[in-house]
Amino acid sequence: MSLRRSSRRKRLGNRYRPSKTLAGGNRRGETAIQNPSVGCKAALYLRLSRDDDNPGESESIQNQRSLLQAYAMREGLCVVEEYVDDGWSGTSFDRPRFQDMLRDMVQRRFEVVLVKDLSRLGRDYIQTGRYLELVFPEHGVRLIAVGDGIDTARADTDLAPFRNVMNEMYARDTSRKIRGALHAKMQAGKFIGHFAPYGYQKDPKDKNHLVPDERAAATVRQIFVWAAAGKRPAEIARMLNERGEAPPAVYRTLMHPGLNPDHYTKHKEWTSAGVSRMLQDVVYLGHVAQGKTDKISFKSKKTREKRADEWIVVPNQHEPLVSKQTFAAVQHQRSARRCDRKGAFSNLFSGLAFCKDCGKAMSTVGTRKKGSAANLACGAYKLRGASACSNHFISYEALYRCVLEAVRRYVCLSEQACSTLFERLNRRLRLDERGQAAGRERERLTQERERGQRLIAQLYEDRAAGRIGDATFYPLLERYERKTDMLGQQIAALQPDNGAESLQRLQERLWAMIRRYTDVAELTPSLLFELIERIEVGQGTYEKTEQGRVKRQKIVIHFRFLSEPYEIDWIE
Repeated sequence: MSLRRSSRRKRLGNRYRPSKTLAGGNRRGETAIQNPSVGCKAALYLRLSRDDDNPGESESIQNQRSLLQAYAMREGLCVVEEYVDDGWSGTSFDRPRFQDMLRDMVQRRFEVVLVKDLSRLGRDYIQTGRYLELVFPEHGVRLIAVGDGIDTARADTDLAPFRNVMNEMYARDTSRKIRGALHAKMQAGKFIGHFAPYGYQKDPKDKNHLVPDERAAATVRQIFVWAAAGKRPAEIARMLNERGEAPPAVYRTLMHPGLNPDHYTKHKEWTSAGVSRMLQDVVYLGHVAQGKTDKISFKSKKTREKRADEWIVVPNQHEPLVSKQTFAAVQHQRSARRCDRKGAFSNLFSGLAFCKDCGKAMSTVGTRKKGSAANLACGAYKLRGASACSNHFISYEALYRCVLEAVRRYVCLSEQACSTLFERLNRRLRLDERGQAAGRERERLTQERERGQRLIAQLYEDRAAGRIGDATFYPLLERYERKTDMLGQQIAALQPDNGAESLQRLQERLWAMIRRYTDVAELTPSLLFELIERIEVGQGTYEKTEQGRVKRQKIVIHFRFLSEPYEIDWIE
């Protein structure tokens, strides 16, 4: 046998079957070779990066299937398996059904893989070439790209690498165009995220616009109120967990029943880190901040965190959930440094008191004065000495008394003033509007619950018709029933209260809020951050008087409710 024929036999392997002499004989005495494809077990691989508008499978997947089945029938191939990745990008090979195909290939379940063209296999020319030239041949599997006319069993596949490069160039160009379109949307202030941030939902009329989700928005407002009052993120997270509030990831899966909560959160509870992220998110001021990360390459899933100055922030694009004053107060609280050790000194003015001359924060320093907790000094002086600034020393107790007197002078109300204010605010209580808001929320929850009940009924119909099996039926049934039960509890919680009782509760809360300012006995973190924006401490000077040596020092207090700062010539 010639060397050429021996090589051909090795290449065809077990599929080589010499036939009998053709009818009428062969004058040269040669044997005819049958089509090597006849009877081979084949697998169809179909992929599309995005679903079209058709329900179920996309139109392109159906077309690919028809083309490949027709080719297999024409060539005498026996199709034993079909692998479909509908909605998966070709730039990555971590596709579920593609990986299934590789595992079945190792088990020799098929001998041929059919694809419409090489771009269906993948758009990364390096990885696609690796599968064509190494992986498939090592397992004795032929790849046939019907549309490109490529068959790895033939020797005329020299153009395959060029086709792979062209496919990757197409994917790169498409990725560039998509990024450009998304960047333009971000610069226009349009929200492009898959899910709205906690506290918001996508506007039904415009998916790129955010509107408040009243139930979650109430929780967001409460979080900021607690934080402005001095509560730390860990405390806030603990209180939310005790109240049974669903954390953002869990709440998202409740609003979208098709999502699996295990894919979004492990602990399924509020954490201090999650609360901290919310407290510094400008989305609650009505701004849209996007472009916080970018991908290293269109072929990689890894992302890079971008600096804050690289973000795309467009202000005033939707309704804010917190005021600028509350947000600023929370940032003051977050920047303040405190010691958590029991019995340790806690500086109430951390984040509020600053040097009047250089603007640096006042820092605690030691003191020799008996009964004094600490002195406050200019942070620049403490760090670099007299070359940076003067000391601006003031005892902590002196600053405390000074601020307390100023608060009592401008904030404390008489009993008559409290009564007058209560009557004025009481007339402005909008109970009707509150009732209307609760009614709208009940209506929304009721509609959502009815939709869930329809889904449950449809599940039973699909199971009875044999369209779904028990493995799919029971998990979906449990999820939908849990969702409808929770909606029922929310509807019950929104049932209208007795009007008189509701009015009485609101009046009690209003009166308690006003009475907080009738007699301020001591300073608290929440009170300071509600009333004061900044305290400036001037350099003290000493003078001799008939009563002895005294210290004069100018203190400037910027109240949030006064247009002009309040200056005190403090004598100690």
